[in-house]
Amino acid sequence: MAGPKEPSDDLTVDELIEGPTQVIPERDLAAPHPGGHDVSLESTHDLSALADDRTHDLTATAARVVRSRVELAQMPAAGALYRRALLGALPGRRGRRAPQPPSVELAVAEVAVDRSHLAAYDRVCGFRLTDRLPATFPHIMGFPLALRLMTAPDFPIPLTGVVHVGNRITVHRPIRADETLDFTTYAENLRPHDRGRQVDVVLVGSVGGEEVWRGVSTYLGKERTPGGGERRDRAEPTPAPAASARWRVEPSVGTAYARVSGDHNPIHTSRLGARLFGFRRPIAHGMWSKARCLAALEPRLPDAYTVDVAFKLPLPLPSTVNFNSTPTGNFAIHDSHARPHLLGTVRAEGRAPS
Repeated sequence: MAGPKEPSDDLTVDELIEGPTQVIPERDLAAPHPGGHDVSLESTHDLSALADDRTHDLTATAARVVRSRVELAQMPAAGALYRRALLGALPGRRGRRAPQPPSVELAVAEVAVDRSHLAAYDRVCGFRLTDRLPATFPHIMGFPLALRLMTAPDFPIPLTGVVHVGNRITVHRPIRADETLDFTTYAENLRPHDRGRQVDVVLVGSVGGEEVWRGVSTYLGKERTPGGGERRDRAEPTPAPAASARWRVEPSVGTAYARVSGDHNPIHTSRLGARLFGFRRPIAHGMWSKARCLAALEPRLPDAYTVDVAFKLPLPLPSTVNFNSTPTGNFAIHDSHARPHLLGTVRAEGRAPS
């Protein structure tokens, strides 16, 4: 008997999130919650406590670091880099990790947008099909360059088993699909964490010498010996506000997003691969979750903004999750028990970079 078909790149978000998205009526949003707390969309989370879990603006510190620049002729192939990472994780081939991020930045010039790739990405994540790039798409375009940096033998955290715990993206102005981008990536701010070490990988997109986009991804490398950094906030969780929409996220999200993103980590696409890393089922890519939230917020996003997220509990596939947003720019995905999978905030940018 033939097995199930692999999802195509043309899957719509309604096919990935089974059935039409269930929009919660306003009368239900206004209804009092059995627990007695305010669950209107006006009730917001104070996300300031998440600052240690997410990314930090280290522009001033980065300016003091002298890095050598390596220009690549073209964007690396992600598949070969994943194979390198897997081979490096085999017993007997694990070299000693450097105590600091490499003092190098990698660059690739004039990367064009593949419109068919953009359309497939938009469909998988739920964005409208337009000539303006979603905020998360330059991350996909430049991801192989960052992957090349992270699979270098002297990178301080091994790629296998690394956890993406936070991501901050700044869009300085809208980017058109007919523009070519120059990408640069480097790593900074290696720091201890109570479960290992964290590092920030910075990816910058420029057009004609002007920075138009910047992404900072924070990765946690788990280690048996705790890194001694600040512990996570152990306080009682804040009750989740009412959901404005409920999404059913199907297993095909993992394979479909892997195809359009180039991130083929088996914890997202394979039950066996997920179990090898301690998950019962495959889990959704964190950047898919972020993109799906931005797609829901798309009509309300300004031309220039920063969107910052913390990836909390893994989102197992399949799942039913609740999405909510507030007028103050906060948004979140929670599970049915009000535990957060993702917490984020959008902040308008007042001016373009000098």
